Amino acid sequence: MTRTARDLLTTTTAALAPDPDANPLVPRIAAGTAPRATLAALALEQTWVIPADRRAFEHLAARAEATDPEAAAFFTTLAQGEALAGERLVAFAQACGAREASYEPLPGCQAYPAYVAWLALNAAPADVVLALTANFSAWGGYCATIATALREHYGFTDEACAFFDFFAEPSPELDGLAERAVEAGLDAGRLDEKRAHAYGRLLQTYEAMFWSTLGETSL
Repeated sequence: MTRTARDLLTTTTAALAPDPDANPLVPRIAAGTAPRATLAALALEQTWVIPADRRAFEHLAARAEATDPEAAAFFTTLAQGEALAGERLVAFAQACGAREASYEPLPGCQAYPAYVAWLALNAAPADVVLALTANFSAWGGYCATIATALREHYGFTDEACAFFDFFAEPSPELDGLAERAVEAGLDAGRLDEKRAHAYGRLLQTYEAMFWSTLGETSL
């Protein structure tokens, strides 16, 4: 029986789902016990992550345009989303009292965008589609939890929570683009499932490192 793109996306996402204990910080935000200084650090780290990821996705789209248009469409949409997220991040940073001029980014937090940039330069676009889609599932869940907590425990406005609302909201359009890109990769023999799984595992590891690094700043 031939496996479909949807089956592959579902099984890969399940296989790469993070351990519930892999993120020490989001439960503290959910409980309202994380200090505002940590929220400010989260905002400032994201001011580095978002533009870096946007440029990486733009590069992947450009690489894929001629030979893998389905993957190119996926990455173009991701890049556009990062641009919108960056606009929404401003209000969150202001609500936290974040001061960018004096902030030094943390290596453990910037490992994730550094690896996304590596993928943009080195990985087959179809493999990256699969790896990223699996990773986005966990990120979206974290953002949904944070958006609720910011309102309930920190008194943040809807505008200040919009960055997290944006990523927490399901995107049927993006899901459809991912499925078509993976299907095209499978049909053309461009998708290496083992390699894509390795990319996804590393993305999840760097994602966990991001949160654990931030969590250590508030101990």
